[in-house]
Amino acid sequence: MGKPRDLANVVATGNILADGAVAPAELTGVTSTAAEINILDGVTATAAELNLLDGVTATTAELNYVDGVTSNVQTQIDTKAPVASPTFTGTATAPTVNASTALQIGGVAVTATAAELNKMDGVTVSASDINSVTSKAASLSDLSVTASASELNIMDGVTSTTAELNILDGVTSTAAELNILDGVTSTAAELNLLDGVTATTAELNYVDGVTSAVQTQLDAKAPLASPTFTTKATVDGTLDIEEVYEKVTVLTSTTGTITFDTTAQAVELYTANQTANRTINFSNVNANLAVGQSITAAIAMTQGSTAYYLNAYQVDGSSVTPKWSGGSAPSGGNASGIDVYSFTIIKTADATFTVFASITQFA
Repeated sequence: MGKPRDLANVVATGNILADGAVAPAELTGVTSTAAEINILDGVTATAAELNLLDGVTATTAELNYVDGVTSNVQTQIDTKAPVASPTFTGTATAPTVNASTALQIGGVAVTATAAELNKMDGVTVSASDINSVTSKAASLSDLSVTASASELNIMDGVTSTTAELNILDGVTSTAAELNILDGVTSTAAELNLLDGVTATTAELNYVDGVTSAVQTQLDAKAPLASPTFTTKATVDGTLDIEEVYEKVTVLTSTTGTITFDTTAQAVELYTANQTANRTINFSNVNANLAVGQSITAAIAMTQGSTAYYLNAYQVDGSSVTPKWSGGSAPSGGNASGIDVYSFTIIKTADATFTVFASITQFA
C-alpha cells in the first residue's frame, strides 16, 4: 500500500506490549499490517475531511489537475466570456498553443498536459471542444471541488482504495497513539491475550528471563534443607504436620528441684534410679506464651525398688496445683519401672495458668 508524503518516516514511540499496556478494544480483530497503519502517521485531517474521499474514483493524475488552483473552478469558468463563434473562409485547422505561453484559468497557470486535461472530461480535446466553453464548464462543475491545492496534494501518490481509507472513518487517535503500533507483528489473537489482564508491569516482569515453564523449573528445584530455628517460630494459620521430632534431654540427677526450661526441650528422661521426691519448676513460660496459648511437656523418671515421685509443681518459680487425670494427685511412685508425667500448661492471664497433669507407669 502506498503512503502519502505527509505520512512518511513514521518513528515508533514504543511497542504496544511494553510497560504492561493493555490492548485497546478498537484493535481487536485488526488485520492491518504495521505498514498499512503507518500510512496514518502525522495525519491532521479529521474523519469528516477524510470522508470527502469516500467513493472517489478519480486517479491521482486526475486529482492533480487541480494542483495549484487558488479559487473555485466553477467560478473561474462562469466568469469567462464566451468565445465568439469563429468564421472560417478557408480550410479550418486546429488551434495551436504557443509553447512559450502558459495556459491560464482565472489567472492561474495550468501546468497539466493536454493528455492530462483530456482525462478531466473523458474526451479528446478538439477544435470544437475548445470553441465550446459550455462542454468544459459542465465537465468541471461535476467535480464540485472546494479543497485547496495543498489539501488535494496530500493525496498525491496514494494507492489506497476507498474501502481502505474508510477504515479511518471516525478515528480519534493521534499520530503518536497510532505510532505505538509501528513494527508490531503480533496477531489480533496474540494482542487479545492481554484482554482482562490486571497484572502490573512489575508483576509481568517477574517472568523476565524465564526460559521454560515456571512450574517445570519449580519442580526441578531441590527441596530446601530443613530450617533450624534458634528462637520461637510463629505460625498464624493452620499448621499441617506430617511428623514431629521433639528434643529429649537425657539426665542422671536423682535429687533436688528440677528446672524444666520449656525453650530447651519437650521431654526430659532421667535414667538413674530416683532417690528422693522432687519439685519441678517449668521456666520461660509466661514470657513465651500469649493468653490462650498452651505448652505440653513430659518427664520420665526411672525408679528402683524404692519408688519416689514429683510432689511439688511450679511455673516460673510460682507454685501451681495441677488438675490430675482421674481426679487425684499421685501419692507415690511405681517401683522398678519408669513413671512418665505429662503436663499441659495453659496461660489464662498474665502469670496465671491452668495445669493439667497425668502419670503413667511403664515397665
